[in-house]
Amino acid sequence: MSKLLDDLSGHFRAIIDGLGEDPDREGLQDTPMRAAKAMQFLTCGYNQDLGDLVNDAVFESAMDEMVVVQDIELYSMCEHHMLPFIGKCHIAYLPAGKVLGLSKFARIVDMYARRLQIQENLTRQIAEAVESVTGAKGVAVVIEAQHMCMMMRGVEKQNSRMKTSMMLGQFRKSQATRTEFLTLISNNR
Repeated sequence: MSKLLDDLSGHFRAIIDGLGEDPDREGLQDTPMRAAKAMQFLTCGYNQDLGDLVNDAVFESAMDEMVVVQDIELYSMCEHHMLPFIGKCHIAYLPAGKVLGLSKFARIVDMYARRLQIQENLTRQIAEAVESVTGAKGVAVVIEAQHMCMMMRGVEKQNSRMKTSMMLGQFRKSQATRTEFLTLISNNR
């Protein structure tokens, strides 16, 4: 085991003990290590680099019309309560001579989502990453998510959903381009 994993496991053991539970009882004996491994997985985005992730999957293309990748599932952790938020991300870009390999959009979403995060920053990070690797004339990102910190605690609103958007380049400048994107992602629901 790595020192980091051992340290995390010890912290989870202390949390269980601090809650008044017996970390040595049968059902909890392996929980600290399982929780440490889960947390390490849920925050693996810190160990990823955009350049390595894209790995030269940017290709020359004459395509200059809008490209939309819709309904990319995302799972993240609220940095305020360390509870999950779960949703989907919609990305569009206007290529400027280059297109990005399709799977890379989901990988970019995951890289930034797998960090302690707030949805507003996640939306911006994804848009700026797509813009930087493609050199697109415009990028748009919309995220819709449900936040367990709002559903499980606090106000306990089960049907609440948060939507955030980030429009860069032509999507910010042109109402028609923005409207086309928003119309495309609202169809087929």
